[in-house]
Formats: sequence, C-alpha cells, structure tokens
Amino acid sequence: MNFAIGVSLFIIGNIFAWFQFNSQFVWEWWEDKPLVSNFLFAIPMCFCFWHAIKYIVMDSGELWTSKLIGFGVSNFVFAFFTYFLMKESMFTIKTMSCLLLAGAIILIQIFWK
Repeated sequence: MNFAIGVSLFIIGNIFAWFQFNSQFVWEWWEDKPLVSNFLFAIPMCFCFWHAIKYIVMDSGELWTSKLIGFGVSNFVFAFFTYFLMKESMFTIKTMSCLLLAGAIILIQIFWK
C-alpha cells in the first residue's frame, strides 16, 4: 500500500513539474511568468516528492529504490504530457527504447528483492 501511495505521489509531483517547466512552451500566456509558475507549481510538487520518497522508503527500506522509481515514473509522465500537449511523438526508436529502459528500471525495483 505504501508503495502505491508513493508511486501515485510521484505521478502527481511529476505532473506539477511538467507544467511548471513546460507551460511556457504550450501556452503563450506563461512565456514570461517564471515566478508565477514557480509559486503555483513548485510547492505542491515538492510536497508530493517528499512524501513519495517517504512512502517508497517505508515500503522498500532503501533510498535508492525511491530515486529509481521516481526517475522511471518521471519519464512516463513526461512522455504522456509532451505527446498530448506538445504533439511531440514518443513513438521514435530512440524515445521508445528509453521508455522501455525506464519501465525495466521500475520493474527491477519492484520485483528484484
């Protein structure tokens, strides 16, 4: 249960991160508003990441697991939002290879005890 909560918080935190850093490229309004973006997205993002790490470490007992799960999850969130909002294809050999590796990292952290 802690693991699922941690992964969910990583997903939510990475959604906040995507919008914090990339809204400037999606909507013209955000182009010159870095302070607004940081104040709006950074605080909830940080709380999500802080608690995500806490729950993953509670479940796995290892800090490395939280780092690698967070890395893998971030790649999938980035791919999803970049595909749907920026219309950049994730369906290239290079990107799909990286996503497969990110998925492998997540699976190794979950199943390799």
